[in-house]
Amino acid sequence: MSLFLICSAVQSNELDNLINSSAEISQQLDRGVMLVGSALEYSSQGTGLSDGSLSTSAHITQQQVQAYNDALLSIENYLPYGSVQTVLENKAIESLQLMDQAVDVFTEAVVEIASVQQVAEISEQASTPDEEKQVQDFVVANQDVLTISQDTVDEYNQSLDDIETHANTASAYIAVAANEDAVEFLQTGAENNNTTAELATVSYNANQQWVAMSWAGTNNATAVYLNGQNFGLDLYLSETDILTAGSASEFYNTSPMAVGYNCFFNYEDC
Repeated sequence: MSLFLICSAVQSNELDNLINSSAEISQQLDRGVMLVGSALEYSSQGTGLSDGSLSTSAHITQQQVQAYNDALLSIENYLPYGSVQTVLENKAIESLQLMDQAVDVFTEAVVEIASVQQVAEISEQASTPDEEKQVQDFVVANQDVLTISQDTVDEYNQSLDDIETHANTASAYIAVAANEDAVEFLQTGAENNNTTAELATVSYNANQQWVAMSWAGTNNATAVYLNGQNFGLDLYLSETDILTAGSASEFYNTSPMAVGYNCFFNYEDC
């Protein structure tokens, strides 16, 4: 099963950079003004001297000037309401990671249960009483190995459910994040509710067929439908379409179900 990999660039907070760089220079100015005030007082009265090096402690460095000027330039790119697209992409990554974990559980369960494929293959090939007797002997001799545990079946069933859930959730977030109109619509929701995208609760609802962002500190939410109602997002596929895509996937075509038991486990009859 191929996985979408989303790379979200890690950006520094432009506002934090401006706050920090301006504060550093402001502190130097504050120290410098105090030093000059002191110099004016002591010099006119002849009551005190410094060691001659205090002025350098209030110097503004070239690095501080560069950091401040860079921050002034970059503040134009600051997003005071956060980035809906980045939030959706990060949520998609979380769902893909959960799906990947479920795929590992599923794969282990399939390998354990795959002995049923061997039984099915040799049973179907038996066309004479002698061959049927061979199947019987094989099953009797290997009954313990061939028996399927309910625990393994439970893991198989649960992981299959988890994979579908996480795959749908990831796909929903990716699709919305890639749709400029949908992102703008959700971004406006953050602005109208005077909050940030990063503080929102993001969810995909299969029953409502939408991706929603519930805004922190309010009872409000903004939703984007995935069933063709808006922004051209019509993501739901038929069972036939899904199974057709699955049958063409590398995950399926390298599985014991596609290549056969002997080929997958023994590298024979491939």
